[in-house]
Amino acid sequence: MPELEVMIGGKGFQVACQAGEEHFLRSAAAMLDAEAQPLIAQLGRLPEAKMLLMAGLMLADKTAAVEDELRLLRARVAELEARPVATRDVPVVPQQVTETLAEIAARAEAMAAKVEEQVRA
Repeated sequence: MPELEVMIGGKGFQVACQAGEEHFLRSAAAMLDAEAQPLIAQLGRLPEAKMLLMAGLMLADKTAAVEDELRLLRARVAELEARPVATRDVPVVPQQVTETLAEIAARAEAMAAKVEEQVRA
């Protein structure tokens, strides 16, 4: 089991992790350190436990906000997926237009028939 030294708030910590998980540990430690650094800058030296607790709470607060946003976005996606999909391939033609076009086609056929009769005569 690999053991790494991570720096959080300017202090080194020896932490063990599973083989292959080192990059996750370094990433998590960097996130915790990013929260600890402003605390140290604002408050000066803090006891190790208090620094870690406060940085962890700040990360937990950010995580809760992201989870709330994710929950809202998932609900919005579900709402959008539940809507009927408008099809653009099959436009809806009003019945009156269909009837008018049928009437025009019938008149055109009648006129064509008359023209054919006159040509034959």
